[in-house]
Amino acid sequence: MQQNEPSDIQEIEKRSFEWRAFFFITVILFPVLSIMVVGGYGFLIWMSQVFFFGPPGHG
Repeated sequence: MQQNEPSDIQEIEKRSFEWRAFFFITVILFPVLSIMVVGGYGFLIWMSQVFFFGPPGHG
């Protein structure tokens, strides 16, 4: 058996890490990022209306 050949335990640990990373990305990271992007865009529009353009339909 060669020294640099991965063992079954390392493969199992790698798969476990990949699944945890996948669930972290899909359950926590992407939803939080999407909320931040939409909220940031809404805040940008709101502040532009307050300081520069006024509300929609304003003269």
